[in-house]
Amino acid sequence: METKRVKIEDTARIHDRELLEAAEILREGGLVAFPTETVYGLGANALDEAAARKIYEAKGRPSDNPLIAHVADPEDVEALVEYIPENGRKLMEAFWPGPLTMIFPKSPVPYGTTGGLDTVAIRMPSDPVANRLIALAGVPVAAPSANTSGRPSPTTADHVWQDMNGRIDMIIDGGPVGIGVESTIVDV
Repeated sequence: METKRVKIEDTARIHDRELLEAAEILREGGLVAFPTETVYGLGANALDEAAARKIYEAKGRPSDNPLIAHVADPEDVEALVEYIPENGRKLMEAFWPGPLTMIFPKSPVPYGTTGGLDTVAIRMPSDPVANRLIALAGVPVAAPSANTSGRPSPTTADHVWQDMNGRIDMIIDGGPVGIGVESTIVDV
């Protein structure tokens, strides 16, 4: 597989045309690495079990290790969960978008994405590239860190290239990310 690399020159002024191909890849079951405010994520359609399997294969990750579904808007959560507890709503209002992942009872999300669990982990990234890509894809995007399992989490597109070149469809280079560790996880 040839991995395409796309550079976003100005993350403050993202043009949809820069992300449309990546969004289409996600909708069609492919893999796209993209920046978040924490680390680079390896994204696939969270509702497509075959796409989730591709994440596990590319990373060498055990398939019982759940993936986090990323959304572009808090309203997108309703379609993925059985219900949103009041404490979950309050946390969304206070900390989203941002590096907070919340665990909810799942609804239509396949077991291949949730590692066989009846819950789903969801977050809404604040990174403008990540958020716009997810919105354009029109699907929740499962995205663990874009590295081979056991290796340090990537904070640049070059790190992703070293681990994932030839294993994924595309890398979106949005420059270095600021935090360098994964998001906080809360079971609501």
